Amino acid sequence: MTTASMASGEPGLRRVLGTWDLVLFNIAAMVALRWLSMAAQVGPSSLTLWLLGLVGFFVPLALAVLELSSRVPGEGGLYLWSKAAFGDMHGFIAGWTYWISNLAYFPSALLFSAGIFLHVGGDRWLAHAGDSRYNLVYCLSVLWVASGLGILGLERAKWLQNIGGIATWSAATLILVAGAYAAYRFGSATTMSAAHLLPDFGKITTFSTLATIALAYQGLELGPIMGGEIRDPRRQIPRATIISCVVIAAIYIAGTASLLVALPTATIDVIGGIPQALTAIGERIGLPLFGQLTAALVAIGTVGSIAAWITGTARLPFVVGLDRYLPAALGRLHPRYGTPHVALLIQGVLTSLVLIAALSGASIHEAYIILIDMTAIMSLLPLLYILLAFPLLRRRAAGQNQGIDLSPVSSVGCWLAGLTGFAMISLAIITSMIPPSDSSNPALFLLKVVGGSALLIAIGLLFYRHGQRRVRGTTR
Repeated sequence: MTTASMASGEPGLRRVLGTWDLVLFNIAAMVALRWLSMAAQVGPSSLTLWLLGLVGFFVPLALAVLELSSRVPGEGGLYLWSKAAFGDMHGFIAGWTYWISNLAYFPSALLFSAGIFLHVGGDRWLAHAGDSRYNLVYCLSVLWVASGLGILGLERAKWLQNIGGIATWSAATLILVAGAYAAYRFGSATTMSAAHLLPDFGKITTFSTLATIALAYQGLELGPIMGGEIRDPRRQIPRATIISCVVIAAIYIAGTASLLVALPTATIDVIGGIPQALTAIGERIGLPLFGQLTAALVAIGTVGSIAAWITGTARLPFVVGLDRYLPAALGRLHPRYGTPHVALLIQGVLTSLVLIAALSGASIHEAYIILIDMTAIMSLLPLLYILLAFPLLRRRAAGQNQGIDLSPVSSVGCWLAGLTGFAMISLAIITSMIPPSDSSNPALFLLKVVGGSALLIAIGLLFYRHGQRRVRGTTR
């Protein structure tokens, strides 16, 4: 089986996703409400940073995904796009780093979900927040339930993702309404003057927040990875992308503003910020369960997000396995469910090992930050390829664009968008390598983040060289 045959649906992948499945998939995958807490810790200037991230990164990425998903359709998405623009090795690096980044992303999202879930039970449950055993059991349970549903097929797995998207939407609505009500009844707990909205680019935390925002806006490229399982992808992907962009940007900007209205910046916790804020508002208006309800919705939304990423990213080692650069077993489909079950199982095992390693010798908070920074480096690197492939493939295909749904920008605008997004991502990757000021051991932090990322990339290149020799051997 080849990626070309896969694009036509020959290997047995089932086209079950429509426009609203993709919209809910994007919301479940991208709208991680934990980013609101991290951004709000910077203060009102984070609202300006969200707008800078929207213009400098999110819009260029959306334009690139719209065009590339039409120009190079099929299962594999960014792997196929990078391969078409830069050749086999760079396609492999893009696909490998994007997939392997989730070995860090999944544990960080799982730890957030474990922490937010404790807010449902109030102070009694919160006593377990620093308990590594609780965090490990919760995270492994969610990971393997989501992986199991992925093996049973998108017909079943998409319902967990859709429920997660609906829960995220509901939680975001609750946050926005509560924030607006708090502002009307009690005024803002944070000063929102023009001076406070201006970011201080003399501080490293400003650039770190910008890196976080770039990571939060990432995910539009995930849906097209499942191009072989989308009904009429050339029509459905553009529709879903446009709707998703509007909804996601509104949730992030308005949601951060609501947290700032509800709580002073200095009191916002990186994990518990959202239930904190809603509890504070609930106590003021006589609804003490407000925070617990929101915590439950955010926890469900996070589980849906994790399920979406587990399902989507497993398609990358599947496609690369078909191209024989990774072990051939990764390219197998389940005989009954038509899913890449081997890729899902291996992904689950590796994520479990990373989670266990991250929780050893570090506090829950520091493990969470380390995993976030590793995710930023590894998952943003492939987006550099996407944003350069966008103008490059447009230029190569000049005069040969029949049947291609081009993004609504000229060739010059195409280069401008691609290079702007490229610069934003490069900045985000660099700042992700800087240890936080409160790190107990900056050298160890740097070793884990940068050394861990370099090691994972090196392992991928060894797989590529071995696979390349195998490919050459079969063509002689």
